[in-house]
Amino acid sequence: MSTLFSAQAGTAGHDTGADIVHFEQEASKWLQANVSQYWRENRGALSEAEEVKIRGEWDRILYAGGYSGLSIPREYGGQGLGLAHEVAFASAAARAQAPDALGRIGRILTAPTLIEHGTQEQKDKYLNPILSGEHVWCQGFSEPASGSDLANVKTLATKVDGGYLVRGRKTWTSYSAYSHRCLLLVRTDVDAPRYKNLSVFLADMKSPGISLSPIKQISGSQHFSETDFDDVFIPDSDLLGGEGNGWGVAMTILKNERGTVEGAVRYIEIRADMDLLVNCCAKDGEYKELIQNLDTRAELVKWQVSKSVAREGDQARFFAATAGLKVIWSDLWKEIANLGIKISCSTHRAHWRHQYLESRSASIYSGTNEIQRNIVAERVLGLPK
Repeated sequence: MSTLFSAQAGTAGHDTGADIVHFEQEASKWLQANVSQYWRENRGALSEAEEVKIRGEWDRILYAGGYSGLSIPREYGGQGLGLAHEVAFASAAARAQAPDALGRIGRILTAPTLIEHGTQEQKDKYLNPILSGEHVWCQGFSEPASGSDLANVKTLATKVDGGYLVRGRKTWTSYSAYSHRCLLLVRTDVDAPRYKNLSVFLADMKSPGISLSPIKQISGSQHFSETDFDDVFIPDSDLLGGEGNGWGVAMTILKNERGTVEGAVRYIEIRADMDLLVNCCAKDGEYKELIQNLDTRAELVKWQVSKSVAREGDQARFFAATAGLKVIWSDLWKEIANLGIKISCSTHRAHWRHQYLESRSASIYSGTNEIQRNIVAERVLGLPK
């Protein structure tokens, strides 16, 4: 892996504005040279198989270029830069219309959670394959009877010699058909109090007893699955954070899922959609003011991401800021898609139809927007529950 940027900036948290500007300029040059023209021209019109292939290749290209794991410490195979560099790269990637990497869950959710809660053995085993794009991860949280109420999960892990046997069902498991491992939240103690009865495992998706049932979405995509666990054996070595500590581990995962890097990734997609809308409808005076308003709000997403970076050291304020960020980008994406399907030119009709349907779910996953607004109301505005 390239270490091209190891000397360009100071350590995380001590980056100067000049460092970030220089980094983004270099990243822009690299992206222009490495983002496939085929992707740029056909984004939104590709089959799911084609899209998955390109996104998987993009993971490996990022790693080879030294852009995978920008904010992951060097001792774990990352670049050792700051979250500000993640935001700068996302801004450059948006302008270059870069694809979203297939290994995003591994890099954004699993890697930082492993660093915070994992054993040295787990870090040594899993971090490098995540950053290199060798391993794709999925997330096993939601169940048919528990989505937003994660503490109510029913999937049960029973202790046996050398590990656990897991039985239950997860749903809305993203890209599980392509995944090597799963961040799996289960119940490990039926008698313990709420929040003390949960554990997180690093489940091998090729284990005997795991079966997948694809979920066909209204958009036509089938990258979600129902995932059944029928007495699946998971060794003790793949228990993350210790038995009974799953709630704390899950909160770390959710913080990362709603957080700065995820927000930066979402900005890439929003910016690309916004640019497509502007280029397609630039001469349509009827919607000029509305498009300008949406375009300004798209840049405010980037501003909010940067604001979250500034609050990284204060966990309470950071958590509240990322809750607000999730509401901002998901609501905006729906509005952009609404306008796109209304006024876009015919050559991009399939793309906007997909985005219109896909964006509906953005206000539901990673904690519904209603829950995020409650977090902001209670922790930022100080309103009563």
